[in-house]
Amino acid sequence: MAPASAAAAASADASKPLRKGTLVKLDQQAYAGSLEAAASDAQLPDYVLEGPGEILTIRDTYAQVRWKRPVPDVWLRLDQLLPYEAS
Repeated sequence: MAPASAAAAASADASKPLRKGTLVKLDQQAYAGSLEAAASDAQLPDYVLEGPGEILTIRDTYAQVRWKRPVPDVWLRLDQLLPYEAS
């Protein structure tokens, strides 16, 4: 795949809407300084930044995310989530 094609594919992936069942990870830059960050521990667990978490449901601008760990589900704003890409 040519570099221009790779960039176009990456931007197309970023424009896909997040929906139920989508695997995601937290966008640390979008999360920093938010109301959600102020209400949470200062140190984020690694798994929310590395992913994957699965969107269980969406209400307005928030998504309920279940992590593949024995931890409670969390509600995060959709603009704070990025699609998970397996490496």
